[in-house]
Amino acid sequence: MAKLTYYGLYALQHRGQESAGLATSDGARINVYKDMGLVSQVFDENTLNSMQGHLAIGHCRYSTTGASHWANAQPTLGPTSAGTVALAHNGNLTNSAELMEMVKDEQEESGEKVRGEIAQGNTTDTALVTALLNGAEGESLEETALSLLPKLRGAFCFVFMDEHTLYAARDTYGVRPLVLGRLERGWVVASEQAALATVGASFIREIEPGEFIAIDEEGVRSQRFGAATPAACVFEYVYLARPDASINGRSVYESRVEMGRQLARENSADADIVIPVPESGTPAAIGYAEQSGIPFAHGFVKNAYVGRTFIQPSQTLRQLGIKLKLNALEPVIKGKRVVVVDDSIVRGNTQRAVVRMLREAGAAEIHVKISSPPVKWPCFYGIDFATRAELIANGAAVEEISKSIGADSLAYISEDGMINATEQKRERLCTACFTGDYPIALPGSDRIGKNLLERSNQAGCEPGPDAEFESALTAEDKTPRN
Repeated sequence: MAKLTYYGLYALQHRGQESAGLATSDGARINVYKDMGLVSQVFDENTLNSMQGHLAIGHCRYSTTGASHWANAQPTLGPTSAGTVALAHNGNLTNSAELMEMVKDEQEESGEKVRGEIAQGNTTDTALVTALLNGAEGESLEETALSLLPKLRGAFCFVFMDEHTLYAARDTYGVRPLVLGRLERGWVVASEQAALATVGASFIREIEPGEFIAIDEEGVRSQRFGAATPAACVFEYVYLARPDASINGRSVYESRVEMGRQLARENSADADIVIPVPESGTPAAIGYAEQSGIPFAHGFVKNAYVGRTFIQPSQTLRQLGIKLKLNALEPVIKGKRVVVVDDSIVRGNTQRAVVRMLREAGAAEIHVKISSPPVKWPCFYGIDFATRAELIANGAAVEEISKSIGADSLAYISEDGMINATEQKRERLCTACFTGDYPIALPGSDRIGKNLLERSNQAGCEPGPDAEFESALTAEDKTPRN
């Protein structure tokens, strides 16, 4: 199971590149191994062989709550009234401050000191949920989870397990995708269908918003912990999901191609070639070329060994990653009027670098076309552009952005054009990053944010990582823990 989970994580590497981890259970104990880096860097054959068991969960992290360091890697591990729980989380909770107070209240009632991953310096919403799954004496993990899940706010997809049972849950809004698959002798839950295909599992269905499932030797049990109020993230269709994913019955690839077609209908240009910013801009560029009749060409060579610059945790790493990631093909570009298609502009770093490379390669004109509307608002549901100050479209007109990135022209798809391409009803999508319309209520600014729990630690509200703990962290601390 460890090796199957490893390959499933490999298929989901695009969703997080900061750390990776695995937990397995042989029915008697849970073993956890995690470290900073890509899936291929964290695990080797010996590690995977040592992780025996018939249950496993895995995670590759993209930090949206808590800093990017080892103490925040997942899966998280914690005690329960009947054993142990290991938990992996995709999403971002918006009531972490409230959950932190619940953890503190439970500690005061029990008279126990803080323990588990929070005591070791974990400052994520995932660690708070793990601590709250401890449960009352005599209460099963399933009972505790069904009591806790309705109290969580925000976007979450959980996979977690004790020594005997695998569990999964998806928030009532269904912001992030979660799917169920069938192996010949078992079951799989994953963020996207690509992971199912990679491990040889057949797709059964999407896990519904507000659904909780348990999987043991008797099969799958399902129940609801809340009424579904769908608001799936439209940015999954635009960028985040793999193109071979399908969300709510709609192919992500087909959605992106249609976004390109609609972009051409709305924003035509006189040009010689259409090129994508690989890889996420490729389907839309294909659609743009198809609709406009302008020939499609590959204008960049991509270094396959560089990850997604958008989800790098710092501005410096993003800028370095862009320079390493792409090289312009001068024979294709020189003397041409170029339409270059990308999926989105967030901070503007990628587009600035792309336009500069095309100029240096001799492009006669550069017309940038974007297959999503301007990103003007922060996301609090699992995408890390958390302040408006980071967003180039915040307060700037299209002409100003075009000048800022050095293009001859810039055009975005309309909001309606993007939504229509997904074939989803507007009211069933979250478009907050484009519209500022947040489907899940947000707390005050002092009770939300990526570094909320770090700030609380500094204020003395909860114990956190200290210098002694951080400096003492060695490779020996990163071996599997029971």
